Amino acid sequence: MNAGIDRTNVAAEVGAVMESWSRAARAMDIDGVVAHYAPDILAFDAVLQLQFEGVAAYRKHWTACLAMCPGQMVFELPDLQVTAGDDVAFAYGLLRCGPAAEQGEEKACWMRLTSCLRKTNGKWAIVHEHFSAPFDIETGKALFDLKP
Repeated sequence: MNAGIDRTNVAAEVGAVMESWSRAARAMDIDGVVAHYAPDILAFDAVLQLQFEGVAAYRKHWTACLAMCPGQMVFELPDLQVTAGDDVAFAYGLLRCGPAAEQGEEKACWMRLTSCLRKTNGKWAIVHEHFSAPFDIETGKALFDLKP
């Protein structure tokens, strides 16, 4: 790593990428969401299957997930933390996501998110993403009603 790198500036760059990504998700802009991913992304999403390899597979998954959220989308990262080097970074935090019903009643829940990014040719891209929800080990049911 370059000893002269401004870590504050790099963390701000990564934070801006994550904010742009979450803004695209709130707008239900699939092109905007996947524009933040590296072509070879490996994603561990909390929904439907164990992993998604490559941006085409993950785009298909995102499209299906967004279709399950009619109306207004909630997608917030209130306390995102970023640790960054000169060309590798990770961002993590709690994410509140889900649809708001037509009457305005939110159906959002809290999830855990970790995103790993790599800087290539001057651009940060998400190369790994992991969403998860805690679960009750005795029932096997996800605990979507937990709050921070």
